[in-house]
Amino acid sequence: MAQGLDAIDRRILGELQADASQSLDTIAEKVGSSKTPVWNRIRKMREAGVIGPQTVIVDAEKLGFDACFFVLVRTSEHEADWQAAFLRALKARPEVMEAHRLAGEIDYILKVRVKNARAYDAFYQALISEVKIFNVTALLSMEEIKFTTALPL
Repeated sequence: MAQGLDAIDRRILGELQADASQSLDTIAEKVGSSKTPVWNRIRKMREAGVIGPQTVIVDAEKLGFDACFFVLVRTSEHEADWQAAFLRALKARPEVMEAHRLAGEIDYILKVRVKNARAYDAFYQALISEVKIFNVTALLSMEEIKFTTALPL
């Protein structure tokens, strides 16, 4: 559907990315349309999977999750069974905020949010007890310089 999006759809998406709690009336006014067409466009984008579930962005540090680690994983295992076990382990760990399979020397990168270094060690120990990993490197983020969930439309 990406090719089927017009300028109004993109402006609607921009508004929703900025603040999904805005009323339909507010969004319609900002994009130069009326409420019903905006609602219909949003509904169609939801049905097409362009818009996923609505969530809330929570401030991790205000809830005591002060440590953000980027975990680089190298494995010597590339069989389907290992990958399935690794995926299950990641999905079961709420500390894993993001996980990406990479091209290059590093096989996976994980974004892990925990309260402190001890909590990271508990996460690490649990992970390596569930799946065999060749090498793990953990990088502590000292400062989040930029964070956004908005795509450049």
